[in-house]
Amino acid sequence: MKTALIGFGAMGKLIKTLAEEKGHAVVVAVTETDASLAAAALAAKLSVADVAIDFSSANAVRRNVTACVSAGVPLVEGTTGWNDKRDEIKRIVSEGDGAFVYGANFSIGVNLFYRIAGFSSELFGKFREYEAFIEEQHHSRKRDAPSGTALKLKDIVARHSSSDFSVSSTRAGSIPGTHRVGFDGPADQIVLEHSARSREGFALGAILAAQWIVGKKGFFEFTDVMDEVVNR
Repeated sequence: MKTALIGFGAMGKLIKTLAEEKGHAVVVAVTETDASLAAAALAAKLSVADVAIDFSSANAVRRNVTACVSAGVPLVEGTTGWNDKRDEIKRIVSEGDGAFVYGANFSIGVNLFYRIAGFSSELFGKFREYEAFIEEQHHSRKRDAPSGTALKLKDIVARHSSSDFSVSSTRAGSIPGTHRVGFDGPADQIVLEHSARSREGFALGAILAAQWIVGKKGFFEFTDVMDEVVNR
């Protein structure tokens, strides 16, 4: 699989290392020096790849999607903070007959955590005594708050909650990405927690999504990838 990396910071470099360990070739690396490239010029650069993985910035997502659709290259979108443009991005992919997969979090562990949170909230939703809450913590460099992962967890838990509940965010120091889903009752409290120890989980998930999207057309979420893997 010939892979293009859009964004070549810490995450991009880790994906390159892991992808090459799996026998994939990284044929293009779009760096900060390419930030001024127009979509057409970027499309020409990406056209040699089978798939692209984007971990750049939210304000570049529209250009990157347009370029990949134009080049006929499926895109794995790992950048967050662009949800307000989701309808526009979906339209670009649909009208261009492109292939796009995105996720609030590409960690395989987090996506299994989504399933655990959904099952748990369904159980606790049967008992009015328990109220749900979500907490998330990240390092001070993370810009979006709440995180995309926390918002996804909120959507999952809300399906089974009859009342509103809080989502709290902390940004400080070098805190690793941590997400908690809790259920508090008059007699006890149950807390589910996921804590990331490294970026490797995100990188491996992005590579899994890249392998999955090649040869497909459409607008997908990483949960679609996980559904297929889990149900094999």
